[in-house]
This record gives sequence, structure tokens and C-alpha cells, in this order.
Amino acid sequence: MIEAHNLIKIPDVRHGFFTRQGGISKGIYASLNCGYGSDDDAKDISNNRAHVATALGLNPEDLITAYQVHSADIVTVDKPWDAKSAPKVDGMVTNKSGIALGILTADCAPILFGDEQAGVIGAAHAGWRGALGGVAQAVIAAMTELGASPSTITAAIGPTISATAYEVGPELRQAFLAQSLDNAVYFTPSQRTGHFMFNLPGYLENILNQAGLKSVEVIDACTYEFEQKFFSYRRTTHQKQADYGRQISAITLGPAEFLKQ
Repeated sequence: MIEAHNLIKIPDVRHGFFTRQGGISKGIYASLNCGYGSDDDAKDISNNRAHVATALGLNPEDLITAYQVHSADIVTVDKPWDAKSAPKVDGMVTNKSGIALGILTADCAPILFGDEQAGVIGAAHAGWRGALGGVAQAVIAAMTELGASPSTITAAIGPTISATAYEVGPELRQAFLAQSLDNAVYFTPSQRTGHFMFNLPGYLENILNQAGLKSVEVIDACTYEFEQKFFSYRRTTHQKQADYGRQISAITLGPAEFLKQ
């Protein structure tokens, strides 16, 4: 589990960017696969998720994830749901203790948020579509509705595919340039003519800084490069494997004595 230095400083908040290590899944899913969207054994996935919940001081049913669809849609969470009733959203916020908001990724960026004064947390799944569509800003807006303020929100961008491994076509670059010509800085020419290397975490870091947050941290860990630590959709595709696992990033709110129960 990887922790962001800035989120650690927030009282009554626990979080973790979990790697693919420490679970019981086998084969291409080894070992801490937490994604029900994969073809891994469902019991193994449940056991892996229970391990994550325990690491955060919670019961397995308190760890929730959404049915992620690369959108900018957000839900305010009042109580946990089961996997079959997960909403189709890419961001969650809550001010309720004892609920872990989980984000599943395999190259996309997980972003965890915490407001140290308002007692509000959030989580976002940001692939290029969600990032361009404003999922990060939508989480901040939803947290604000619960009493948070951008000036007291801390955010951390977890392990994601880096610019050295993320080659994209001209149409993706053009979509970002249509939003702002300033976005050209996140694209550099690749070795393939007409293609570019895209800096997704850099783009997201700038978005969060522009929102006026108190603190923004980027975990410098490429999911594509470090095969033993992270699942990667793009690496799986290049290796022509049939499927891939998902690592989880999660954040929960509650006093220390509550989390230890």
C-alpha cells in the first residue's frame, strides 16, 4: 500500500493506493485483484477486497466501488451498497464515517480527496475521457456542496500510466487542444509519426492546482512500467493477454478509535 504524504496529515482520515501485491488471486490476476469487472474468481476478488477493508480498519461491506464508465458523473454516498447495485459513476463523495470510497484502475488515474476542516472525502476515476470531461472538478464541486472548501481540500493522484508509456493518436491530442491550446504542453511527439506521448498525471495535477486546492500530490509510479507492482490494461494489450486485474485506491473518514473497532 502506498500513502500520499499530504493525505496522511489529515486527522481522522485513512487512505491507501493499493498495489497488485498481497492478495490471493492467481495467474494473470495475481494477486490483489479487486475488480469484479474482470473474469477472475469472484470469491478471490471478495477476499482481496476484504483484505483492503481490513487494512483501512473497516469491515468488508464498508468498502464500495462504482460501476466506472469514464464519465464525469458523481454520487454522494450516504451508506454502502453491494456490487450488484453499484451506480454508474466515476466519482464519489461522502461526509459519513466508516465508508471507504474505492477507485479501481489499471492505467487510469485514481484521485483521492480529503477536507481537513469539513470532514468530507472524495474519490475519482480519471482516464483521459473523465479527465477531459471534468471528473476531478465535479468531485470538488460535490464536496463543496457537503461543506468543503477548495482552499482546505487536499488531493493525491495515485499510480497511473506515465507519459513515457502512454502513446496516443492525433485525435486525442486534438480533443484536449479543443478545450485549451495550453494543453499542448502535455503532449510530446512519439517515435511513431503523427502520434504523441500524453502526460495524464501532469494534466490532472494542473487541473487540481487551478481549482485552488490546499495541497496536490502526485504519486510517481507508472502502472505500465512496474509489472510486479501494478495491473496495466495497456501492458496486457501489448502482451496479448485475455484479461487483466484492477488495483484499488480507497479513502475513509472516521476517528481513529472508530477505525480500529
